[in-house]
Amino acid sequence: MSSLSEIFAPDGPLAQAIPGYRVRQQQVEMAERIGAAIHGSTVFIAEAGTGTGKTFAYLVPALSAGGKVIVSTGTKTLQDQLFTKDIPTVKKALKAPVRVALLKGRANYVCPYHLEHALADGRFLTREDAAHAHRVASFARTSQTGDKAECLDVPETSSVWNAVTSTRENCLGQDCPSYKECFVMAARREAMAADLVVVNHHLFFADVMLRDEGMAELLPACNTVIFDEAHQLPEVATLFFGETVSSAQIVDLARDSRTEGLANARDCVDLQDGSRKLEKTAKDLRLAVGADAGRFAAAQLDDNQGFNAALKALQEELDRYAALLETQAERSEGLENCWQRAGELANRLEAWRNPAEPGYVRWAEAFSQSLQLNLTPLDVANIFRKQMGGHPRAWIFTSATLAVQGNFRHYCAELGLGDAESGCWQSPFDYGSQAVLYAPLGMPDPNSIRYTEAVVDAAFPVLKACGGGAFFLCTSLRAMRRLRELLQARLEDEKLLMPLLMQGEGSKNELLDRFRRLGNAVLVGSQSFWEGVDVRGEALSLVVIDKLPFAPPDDPVLAARIEQMNQAGRNAFMEYQLPRAVINVKQGAGRLIRDESDRGVLMICDPRLISKPYGRRVWQSLPPMKRSRELSEVLNFFEKR
Repeated sequence: MSSLSEIFAPDGPLAQAIPGYRVRQQQVEMAERIGAAIHGSTVFIAEAGTGTGKTFAYLVPALSAGGKVIVSTGTKTLQDQLFTKDIPTVKKALKAPVRVALLKGRANYVCPYHLEHALADGRFLTREDAAHAHRVASFARTSQTGDKAECLDVPETSSVWNAVTSTRENCLGQDCPSYKECFVMAARREAMAADLVVVNHHLFFADVMLRDEGMAELLPACNTVIFDEAHQLPEVATLFFGETVSSAQIVDLARDSRTEGLANARDCVDLQDGSRKLEKTAKDLRLAVGADAGRFAAAQLDDNQGFNAALKALQEELDRYAALLETQAERSEGLENCWQRAGELANRLEAWRNPAEPGYVRWAEAFSQSLQLNLTPLDVANIFRKQMGGHPRAWIFTSATLAVQGNFRHYCAELGLGDAESGCWQSPFDYGSQAVLYAPLGMPDPNSIRYTEAVVDAAFPVLKACGGGAFFLCTSLRAMRRLRELLQARLEDEKLLMPLLMQGEGSKNELLDRFRRLGNAVLVGSQSFWEGVDVRGEALSLVVIDKLPFAPPDDPVLAARIEQMNQAGRNAFMEYQLPRAVINVKQGAGRLIRDESDRGVLMICDPRLISKPYGRRVWQSLPPMKRSRELSEVLNFFEKR
C-alpha cells in the first residue's frame, strides 16, 4: 500500500476519489503521527481544530495498518455518519478489503422474545402504541439488522420501543427461546468477524471495559482503539465505573415477573400480590424525597427520616420477593431471570446503603417518576489505566477540544494517561477575518437577579444586525426558558419575523433541520446544543453564550471531588473546574465557523471573561478570532457581510 504522504497527495487516491479534495498540511501531519502510534502500539492524543479533517486523518492510517480496529464515537449520529459515509469513502479510495461492522447498544435492536410477549400480552397504553407494535413486528420479519433506526414508520420516541427491546437485566441470553433469531447476537457475531468495528463510548465502556455484555473477546482481538469526540470520555467513564440502582429498575422487575408469573406460574397467587407490593414500595421511595426533581448528596438524604424508612422497607420487600421468586425460578427461563435480577438489585441497594470501598461518592438523582441511587468513583484515572493494560495496542484519543491553551495535562490526569505523546493542530480556517469574539461592556455579575435580561439587552442589537441565524447557548434550563420568553417579547414588540425555537420542542435532529431550513431562525438551547451540531452558511452567523459553563458547585459528585482535591493540597478550581469550563466554551464556540466561507460573531456575555485573571485562559484557548468589546465594531462586521 502507498505511504501516507502519497495517499494524501494532490494526485493521490483520496484526491481521485473525493470531489473538491484539497491537501491540508495539518491533516497529513496528524495522520502521520497517528500512523506512528498505531505502528508502535502507543498512546497518542490529538486535538484538531474544525476543518482539519480529523476523521480521515485517523481512518486512513487505521485502514492502511491492517489488524482489528475499534472506532468509538460520542454519539449514534456520528456513528451512523462514519459507517454510512466516511468509512466507505476511505475504503473505496484505498481499495482496502476490510470488513466493517456497526455495533450499537442492545436498546437499539428489536428483541424477538419481548416483541412476541408484548403482542401476546396486548396491554398497550394507547391505540397508537398497539399500531406501532404491529409495525415493529412487520419490520422485524424482513429486517436483516433489527436496528430501530431503520424502522422508519415508528418514531424513535415511541414508548413501544421499551416493550420490544431488551435490557441487560431482562435479557435471557443463551437460555432465550428466540436466541437463534436474536438481532443483538447477530450484530455481535458480525462485529467479531469484522476488521473495523464502529461503536459509541457508552457501548465501549458497557460492553468492552466492564465485560458486562459477553463481549470480552472484542478488545483482546483488537490492535487499535480510536476514540473520536474523546473529550466526553472522562464523563462516560465516571458513569460506567460506578454502580447504580433505580426505583424504575425495581418497578420493571415487578412488572416483568408479574407477566412471567401469569404465563408460567398462574397458580402462585403470592407472585402477583408480591409484585404489586414491590412496585408500590419502589414508588414510595421516589415519593419520600419530595416533589422536586434534582440531584441530592447522600448526606441530605441521610437526614431525611422518611427516605431512610422507605429505603429500609424497599430493601426488606426486595429480599422477601427474591426469596419468593427463587421458589418459582425453575418454571421458566423468564422467572429464573427475574430471580437473578432481584438478587442483583438487592445487592446493589445494600452496596449503596453501606459502601464497602472508599473513594466513591454516594448520591441520588430524582426524575419525575423515579429515583436513581448512584455510587460514583471520585477518580477514574487508575481504573481506566488498568483497563488499558494487558495486550499491547495503540490507543488514539482525538477531538477538537482536549487542550487548555495547547496543554493536555488536565486531560491526561483525568484518564491516567501519564505524559502520553500528543499533538495540537489549529483549524485551517482564517478566523481573523471570518469571526469576531465579542465581550460586551457593562454586563452585571452573572449571579445577579436580572442577568438574563441583561444578556438579551446586550445581544438584541447584534441579533437584529445579523438578521437571525443565531444560537443562544445557556448554562441552565431555567435561564434557557427565561431567555426564550424575553426574546419572544422583544421580537413581537419590534415586529421582527425571526422564528424562535427552543430545545425540548422536538428532537434535536428535528429542531436542527427546521433551523437550517428556515435560514433566519433563533434557537435557544442548553447542554444538548453546545456540541455535536453542524450548521454551515448564513443559517448560523451568531452564537451567544450567556455564562462561562462552570458545573454547579452543589452537584454532589463535583462537590466531593473538589473537597478531595483541596484536602490533598491541590487547587480544584484551577486543576479541574476551569479546564472543564474551557473545554465546554471551546465546544460552544466550535458551532460558529464550520467551513472556509462561514462568517460570524461569538458573543460571550459573562464579564468574568475579562474581569477575572482566569478569563485569559478561556479566551486564549479559543481560535484566533478578532476580539472586540465595542458594539459598533460588531454591527460594522455584519454590515460588511
